[in-house]
Amino acid sequence: MKAVPILTMTFAAILSTVVLGMAQDPHEHGAADPSRIGTVHFATSCDGAAQPDFDRAVVLLHSFWFGAAIDGFEEVASMDPRCAMAYWGIAMAEWGNPFGGIRTTEALERGAAAVRKAVQLDPSTERERAYVAAVGELYQDFAATRQRDRIVAYERAMEKVHLLHPADPEAAVFYALALDQSAVSQVPPDKTYAQRLEAGALLEELFAAQPDHPGIAHYIIHSYDVPALAPRALDAARRYARIAPDAPHALHMPSHTFTLVGEWQASIDTNTASARVAREEDSVAEELHAMDYQTYAYLQTCRDASARRIVDGLPGAAARLDVRSAGGGAPGPAGLFALAAIPARYSLERGMWEEAAELLASASDFPPAEAVTRFARALGAARSGDTARAEAEIAELERLRLVLEERDDDYWAVQVLIQRKLASAWLLHVEGSHEDAVTLLRSAANLEDETEKSAITPGPLVPARELRGEMLVELGRTDEALVEFETALEKGAHRFRSLHGAARAAEQSGELEKARHFYGEAVRLCGGGDGPERAEVRQARAFLEQDG
Repeated sequence: MKAVPILTMTFAAILSTVVLGMAQDPHEHGAADPSRIGTVHFATSCDGAAQPDFDRAVVLLHSFWFGAAIDGFEEVASMDPRCAMAYWGIAMAEWGNPFGGIRTTEALERGAAAVRKAVQLDPSTERERAYVAAVGELYQDFAATRQRDRIVAYERAMEKVHLLHPADPEAAVFYALALDQSAVSQVPPDKTYAQRLEAGALLEELFAAQPDHPGIAHYIIHSYDVPALAPRALDAARRYARIAPDAPHALHMPSHTFTLVGEWQASIDTNTASARVAREEDSVAEELHAMDYQTYAYLQTCRDASARRIVDGLPGAAARLDVRSAGGGAPGPAGLFALAAIPARYSLERGMWEEAAELLASASDFPPAEAVTRFARALGAARSGDTARAEAEIAELERLRLVLEERDDDYWAVQVLIQRKLASAWLLHVEGSHEDAVTLLRSAANLEDETEKSAITPGPLVPARELRGEMLVELGRTDEALVEFETALEKGAHRFRSLHGAARAAEQSGELEKARHFYGEAVRLCGGGDGPERAEVRQARAFLEQDG
């Protein structure tokens, strides 16, 4: 099949249109004036007249509306030039999304300057000095200290603030967020989820007393943003968007939970709303981030025409993206990631291997975005028999992995290693080294099991165990394949390709009851499909009709 023209140019072409910070200063955040954003009170010793503005800025901070929060804290500082906590708030907002990966030197310098200003103003209470000292840990000697070490130091400092001020609910909320940030930054992660569970329990207790607090709902979702814990976040996910419907990130965040539990229509609905509000507020990275999650959900439900419309709209969104903007919860790199991931998902989820091989990649300051396209090209080329192209793309993945290692970005270096292993395994399979391919896929799958997905993505571009199951089916080892697909479904609930793969493996293994179940689930998912019916759905229907 020939590649669809827009896909052969998507990432490389649209990246060339991305505004790389020249169009606006990163401190120019716009004049967003949302009203339905929740309720928070953060007591300070600053001028009482500035307290409502301070509370509002903290509300914005809790929904990761960082640009508007900086504006709010700067307004507080103009009202009370002696308000050290205004600069605490600016430093917190400059840090950005706690789950956003390695920070830029520019952002770190701005945040460190805000900390220095807060210290210079000498906060008038011990509590406020403790808050300022805590945020200072995030920026302490940042040129020589690994980010992970600074995050752990911040977590410990916020624990002290919380323990010394147990009656301060904001200390508890920010401590819970610090626990989550520390948990996410650990590579490999702690699979007991001790810190996440501690944070979640603390937040759930607070939620009962402050049901309109946006940060509590928000951080519960992050605390449980792993497959094993996701059901615990469903109540917060269903409430957060109602608490802060004017905040684009509040509209998007519920989809983290909905994705993990496979509630695809709920994910589509909340991301449609998030993308619309983000577009109205010119929060382009947030818009693209929502579009990526939305595309993922569309593709699980065979709404391929809807997904294609998002692909077609990418150049327009790319032209408005400023990767340096403080903006919303999704940082500039999240926008770059979405620009690469959306067309890659569109090809790979539909099994259009030649189409995937024709995607064009382009370098950016965020190597994981380029790696997404390189991986899609490598896998597509291998599975369509273009071994030379597959080899070249695998070499590019290794180059990107080394770049990430040099940047001390441990998480993404591991993710790109997994991608390289997956693509290499399929190349070995195509070349006839089947046992080596299956072994390498096991290595990739085990490594992926040891990690967790980044908040930047709804999931791996293609789950490793799903890919291993597909290879085992091709080799006639269907009993083993069924185990791989069922394991994949434990982490990726109601994924279409995993369901269909499990059904096919079960059918060929003679486990007809399981085949009926999985084929039925696949057909049910695609009941509202809006594109040409996929071959997999036709096969599922044929089996169910014959079996029935």
